[in-house]
Amino acid sequence: MRFGWRAISGPVLTVAVALLAILLDRTIPLSSPAPVLVCVVALAGALSGFASAMTSAVLAVIGAALFCLGHRAMSLHAAADLVGLLTVTAFGTAGITGLMRERLLASFAAERQSHATAARLSAALDQVDIGIVLLDAETRAEFINRAFRDYFALPDEIADGKPPFIALMYHGRDTGAFELPEDELGTFIAQRMEMVRIGDATPINIKLRNGEVLRFVCNALPDGGRMLSYTPVTDLVRHTDAPERADYYRSLRDPSNRKLIRYLRVAE
Repeated sequence: MRFGWRAISGPVLTVAVALLAILLDRTIPLSSPAPVLVCVVALAGALSGFASAMTSAVLAVIGAALFCLGHRAMSLHAAADLVGLLTVTAFGTAGITGLMRERLLASFAAERQSHATAARLSAALDQVDIGIVLLDAETRAEFINRAFRDYFALPDEIADGKPPFIALMYHGRDTGAFELPEDELGTFIAQRMEMVRIGDATPINIKLRNGEVLRFVCNALPDGGRMLSYTPVTDLVRHTDAPERADYYRSLRDPSNRKLIRYLRVAE
């Protein structure tokens, strides 16, 4: 038990209540202070935990026994019953409140660690050049990293407001982010929504109006959510490369490497 005001407040208050009851009982007949002592034991357990609560329970039983011995209107048998009942109640209260406090503190510590881990992960994902969006089961964006915000010129106030995925698609349409004719945008958005809805992991390339190309992949998560990734692949096929090796560079954009395998077989 750590010694601090929380640790000693329960035992000190228990002794104070017991002594006050004994002193007042000499001039003004009082009823048993047992209920008040049990409350003090519970308070000690809530403030400092199991050790302080048990110490307070021991002091409460001793104080109640001294009170009963000095209380002239109480028989010895009644005093014994009262002390016995107080012993069971006080130690039971100390055990329950002490253990509850320990579990509550452990839960708070785990939650703080979880928040700290999430904060570190969020900071790390903001450093990569892959756009990442985490959607919940209702396709609302729980997290949007910095790369995605930059690719689609998404303001922080919109990104932090947990917008639905359809709102992100309409934002890209309204800002002219996609390199598509106006009459194809509706079909394009509907196809992306359907991919996200069913969790289709087929990778597709999205051409942006600024000349960049992003490889879009939707991954289904165990909780029903989705992780969307937008990987820049613009530089995989360079204009300065030899034209006869263009198929090789395009094959690198195939995540399963099927095209690369076919290319190598042909090259042999």
